[in-house]
Amino acid sequence: MMHTLLIANRGEIACRVIRTAQAMGIRCVAVYSSVDQHALHVQLADEAYALGPAPAAESYLNSQKILTIAKQAGADAIHPGYGFLSENADFAATCQQAGITFVGPPAEAIHMMGSKQAAKQHLQQADVPLLPGYHGQDQSLAAFQQSAQEIGYPVLLKAAAGGGGKGMRIVHQVSELATEMAAAQREAKKSFGDDTLLLEKYLAQPRHIEIQIFMDQQGHGVSLFERDCSLQRRHQKIVEEAPAPGLSAKLRERMGEAALRAAKAIGYVGAGTVEFLLSEDEQFYFMEMNTRLQVEHPVTELITNQDLVEWQLRIAQGEHLPCRQQQLAIHGHAIELRLYAESPQQGFLPATGTINRLSWPELSHLRIDSGVQQGDDITIHYDPLIAKIISWGATRPAAIQRLQQALSKLQLQGVTTNQGFLYRLLQQPEVRHGQTDTQYVERVVSGIQQPSEQHRNIALIGAALTWLDAPRSPAHHQTTDPYSPWRSNHAWRLNQPNLLTLTLHHEQQAFTIAMREIDAQTLEIALADESQTCHFWRKDNVITVQTADQHRHTLITHYQLGKLGEASIAVQCAGEWFHFKQQRHHQAAEDETGSELTAPMPGSVVALLVKPGDAVAKNTPLLILEAMKMEHTIRAPAAGKVTRFNCQPGALVTAGFELLDFECADTESSACEVTA
Repeated sequence: MMHTLLIANRGEIACRVIRTAQAMGIRCVAVYSSVDQHALHVQLADEAYALGPAPAAESYLNSQKILTIAKQAGADAIHPGYGFLSENADFAATCQQAGITFVGPPAEAIHMMGSKQAAKQHLQQADVPLLPGYHGQDQSLAAFQQSAQEIGYPVLLKAAAGGGGKGMRIVHQVSELATEMAAAQREAKKSFGDDTLLLEKYLAQPRHIEIQIFMDQQGHGVSLFERDCSLQRRHQKIVEEAPAPGLSAKLRERMGEAALRAAKAIGYVGAGTVEFLLSEDEQFYFMEMNTRLQVEHPVTELITNQDLVEWQLRIAQGEHLPCRQQQLAIHGHAIELRLYAESPQQGFLPATGTINRLSWPELSHLRIDSGVQQGDDITIHYDPLIAKIISWGATRPAAIQRLQQALSKLQLQGVTTNQGFLYRLLQQPEVRHGQTDTQYVERVVSGIQQPSEQHRNIALIGAALTWLDAPRSPAHHQTTDPYSPWRSNHAWRLNQPNLLTLTLHHEQQAFTIAMREIDAQTLEIALADESQTCHFWRKDNVITVQTADQHRHTLITHYQLGKLGEASIAVQCAGEWFHFKQQRHHQAAEDETGSELTAPMPGSVVALLVKPGDAVAKNTPLLILEAMKMEHTIRAPAAGKVTRFNCQPGALVTAGFELLDFECADTESSACEVTA
């Protein structure tokens, strides 16, 4: 029996393995890099050991250090998770030689399937359907030109080693082959240390269907049905579901049998995924085999009511498969979304930052697999996956609806994510009807990368409502009486219409909202030359807004007041966070004699335009700051004088840095004014 398990991974998969292993009574040992010392997987484990510096090559890929720790901790098994060392045949072999159980397939099977070229040559003899292609040793341009001519264009160049879309190029005609082949080889060499390529017939709009299989050490195997992973960008999956929409029982059976033939042909043991491309005429072709647990395994768990990590651990101990094929059945539908720290508006570039606010939605039949918590940093060192959000429903529409509800309730701030993009993707008619293929996201991405103007305007209304009831700093008021109507943000006026105008800034744009209060839950709002009556209801930081078309929107809001009176309001609408700012020019309290002006953004000081002690009028330029190749002028907020500069020309300053001390000549505010 396994008694101590070392998890050679981090993040959500390490947490996932720890939870099941501990439930089975197995002691868990975590490893961590220098930036992960306070990570969730370290907190969950029974024991944890430091690996080394942040770069993966010096920590999570340091197989020798991991084995040394395993021996030191008394571990009799190692679970590699996915990524890192999970498909490293040498690591699996070294574990075996050290007398430590590797929770995965034999090293020989990993090695065989690690090369797409060798895998296809081997599986051809196991009667597994293959795309027409070239998998030979001759890597010359002439050999590829001849094969491409025989196959017919378009063709797909693929790196024989590795995955993730690296080393892949679509070639539409013979004149492109030499250039694309050279580029694919360079990328493959850089990514995998191997520039070997193979060639396949390119299917324009296939579906990506994969079969989850399990084999025990006695040679028995089962298929746990299929997953549809067609929604992907740059060959990387972002949405996965099970079962595949519209797949017939007969086709499911044929694909499952082919996957098991592939596994048995190489003496496979444990969890594996055989990936196929499915053409429009329902012909399927082997693509590759992942010799590990997949990121998307939770959807299979939800439709089969099985724990696949438990299966892995039991099989690694030599036990028989927990179920026979006839005992397995599909129950309902499950869909998984990958929540990434990335910016869809900037071409899905990975994002970094600190998660300063995190609240997961609590819904029935919703599962969150994550390795982060509030306060964690998302760094440049690892995959930007924050969490997997998985829903189950009795039907596919029910699962989609639950996911959209989850995205609308998720509160995550401090780092840019694809939360809003996923919400908009689920709204697309083809996605809702299960009519997608591997190229679908690329076709529609330009239309859903940015949030809609309608949702931005609804968020603006939410920001205005938040501001109305937000607390105000004492410097805003001319009285300390808490019951004075002058302290209210609402448009209370003596002998004047109760009309209030508010200007908010969003992404370098200014938006003016005019509001007239009709009653405690109704406002007449004018925005962008349109006026409408809105009803609203508030509970804590959640506002429900009903617009004139009777459409109700649930908004999550977060308000922050800076020390100079500037308001920052974040509003989540339709899964997207909108950030608004309002710089206020207010009257100072009677005891306020001076203030400090701060840098509104990171930048470098270009010039100081006055001397300390000089008397200046309101709006006099005081200092020039350069940021993002643009100059910004800091001006006097009122008549007065600079008493001290806290920086010199050439200095680099951060956002919020106190640039200077300013003494007002009267009671006007010192809120900093900036012009580009």
